[in-house]
Amino acid sequence: MRSISTAVIDRTIDRWEGDCSPSTLKNTVSAPTRVLDEAVRDEIIAANPARVRARRRARSSAADLGRKIPTLGEVQSLADACRSIHAAYGDFVLLSALLAARVSEVAGLVVGDIDWDNLLVTIARQYFPGSKGLCLKPTKNRQARKVPILKPLEPVLRRMTDGREHDHPLLRGPRGGVLTTGTLSRATDWTNLVQRLGHPGLRRHDLRHAGATWFANAGVPLHIVSDILGHASIETTKGYLHTSTSELMLAAERTNQHLRQAESAR
Repeated sequence: MRSISTAVIDRTIDRWEGDCSPSTLKNTVSAPTRVLDEAVRDEIIAANPARVRARRRARSSAADLGRKIPTLGEVQSLADACRSIHAAYGDFVLLSALLAARVSEVAGLVVGDIDWDNLLVTIARQYFPGSKGLCLKPTKNRQARKVPILKPLEPVLRRMTDGREHDHPLLRGPRGGVLTTGTLSRATDWTNLVQRLGHPGLRRHDLRHAGATWFANAGVPLHIVSDILGHASIETTKGYLHTSTSELMLAAERTNQHLRQAESAR
């Protein structure tokens, strides 16, 4: 354990990055990360070098800087394209983005999770692959959280909940099965679909990033955005937020105005 340093991990991941996708890297590194966590708890090492690398990774990489987070209108167009194949696929896209939820969490929603009195959705469970197939389990951090219902999502949720029993699944596929990211990918030919719509490389998980970015750009405090996403750390939340070109232009406009006012006053 003591021989695994941050430098060793850095060199290894740097070597893999040219050939492996971000998700492959994340899944590969997760196992030694957990082992090293145990080594920290047992006081064999002082800090987990894998987590040191994780805190520094790829936020500033060219891939992340070039990633374009879709607007609400673009997500709605994507949902319409998916809905032309089956309504459930379009609903899946909107729920993922407007709840800023993980795909597995969208699959775990039931009708009773929708609180119309307070306009909130409770996210308490997820469908996740297990040794015997999909299994229902708590959320990633094992804590339920509440997410506000945004106006564009309200008519969708009304349609999905009206007249239905509270314990019924909120969303199911064309044959009544649980929808997963793989199901959505295959059914919609996702890679080619997002390419045609002008979002090459857009992942299903990027819909969650989009929702998080919309909340943040609207001025919602970062700690609230973190709660909406179900993150234990605000540092994790920061990695989900992507500044668009239009936001940068707006920032420049506001700053230029401030500078002009300051100069006039002086």
